[in-house]
Amino acid sequence: MQAHDTALMDVDAALQVLLQAARPLDRAESVATLQALGRVLAAEVRSPVDVPPAANTQMDGYAVRSADVISPGTRLHVGQRIAAGHVGQPLQPGEAARIFTGAFMPDGADAVVMQEQCVADGDVVTLQHAPKPGEWVRPRGCDVQAGSVVLERGHRLRPQDLGQAASVGVATLEVVPRPRVALLSTGDELIMPGEPLPPGAIYNSNRFLLSGLLQGLGCAVTDLGQVPDRLDATQDALRLAAAEHDLILTSGGVSVGGEDHVKPAVQALGQLALWQIAMKPGKPLAFGAVRRPSGGSAHFIGLPGNPVSSFVTFLVFVRPFLLALQGAKLLAHRGLSLPSASNWPRADKRREFLRARLDANGQVELYPNQNSAVLTSTVWGDGLVDNPAGMTFKAGDPVRFIPFAELLV
Repeated sequence: MQAHDTALMDVDAALQVLLQAARPLDRAESVATLQALGRVLAAEVRSPVDVPPAANTQMDGYAVRSADVISPGTRLHVGQRIAAGHVGQPLQPGEAARIFTGAFMPDGADAVVMQEQCVADGDVVTLQHAPKPGEWVRPRGCDVQAGSVVLERGHRLRPQDLGQAASVGVATLEVVPRPRVALLSTGDELIMPGEPLPPGAIYNSNRFLLSGLLQGLGCAVTDLGQVPDRLDATQDALRLAAAEHDLILTSGGVSVGGEDHVKPAVQALGQLALWQIAMKPGKPLAFGAVRRPSGGSAHFIGLPGNPVSSFVTFLVFVRPFLLALQGAKLLAHRGLSLPSASNWPRADKRREFLRARLDANGQVELYPNQNSAVLTSTVWGDGLVDNPAGMTFKAGDPVRFIPFAELLV
C-alpha cells in the first residue's frame, strides 16, 4: 500500500494500520520471575499448588474447636504453641492452641479467637467470645486453587504479577523477547548535551526522550546516533538498522522540506503505508517497512522532529505498536471525563492532544503554551486532553483527559 501525500489520515484509522501490521514476535524466552518486570507473557501461568497450601489463621490468638466454646467465659487448657512456619499437633477435645498470624491450623481446630478476646493464666485461657466455625481462618486454596490460571498469555507483567507468580512457586516465566529497536536522529542542527552550542544549533532532546520511552516499554534499544542531512547517509543508516532490528524509529526528516530525506530514503529501500496524520501535534508521521539485505523487512516509524510532536505521536502510535509486537493485550485508553479549568476557543480541523494537568479541585488545566516545540508542557503536565477536531470548550465544560499514568506504562 502506498502513502497518500495530500490526504490526512484519521488518527484511529492510522492506528489500525499500524496494529494490523504488528505481527507478534514468534520468538520466546525463559526469564527468572524476579527479572520479568514489564515483559509480556508468551504462555499462561497455571498454579501447581493451592494458596494457601493449608488452612491458616488471620490473627494472633487461640485455635479451638468451636464446639468446645459454647459461651463466653469458657476456660480451656493450652496444649501447644504454633508459630508461622511450624506445624502443630492435632488439637485434642477441650484444648486450645496458642497460634500466631499465618500459622497453619492444627488438625481438629476450626476457629480462632483473637488474643484481644482472651485472658491467659499460665496454661489456661479464658475465651471471652464464642466463635463460629471458620472465624479468622483462611481456608486452603481460598486465594488460588491448584491448576487454575493465575496469569494470562499476553499479560504485561507488573510488580503484583511477579508477586502472584512467586506466590504459586513459579521461578521462571516464558515471555516474548524484547523488541529490537534501532533509534536514529536526523538534523544537522542537533548537538549532544555537554558539547558547545554553536549558532543555529539546538540540543538533541528527542534522542533522550525516545530512548527513555523505549526502555520503559522493555525494548532492546540500539542508539545509532545522528544521521547527517543527506539522502545517501540516511539510506546507509536505514540499511544498517534494518539488518538486525524489528523496528526502526526515527525523529525528524519526515516532512516535505528540502533537507527532509527520511521519506524518500524509506521509499527507495522499502515502502510507506501511511504518511501525515490528522492530529495536532504530530501531523508528519510515517509508517512503513525497510527491506533487509538478507530478506524480509524491518518495520519503520518516522516521528516528527518537534519534541512535543515526537512525544505525543510515540504515546498514541508507537507504544501500542510495540505492545502489539509483543503480543500484549491492548486496552483502549481509559480517558476520564472531567471539567475543564481552562478555555480553548480556537478550534482546529485536526484532532488535538493538549498538554494538561489536574488542579487541586480535580479540574483539567491546560498548559498556556501548546506549541509543539515547548517540551516544558510535557514536564509540567500529567496527561493529555483528547480534543476532537473542530471542538472548542470553555471552563466548566467536560473534556476527555488521559493521564500519563495510562500512557507511560
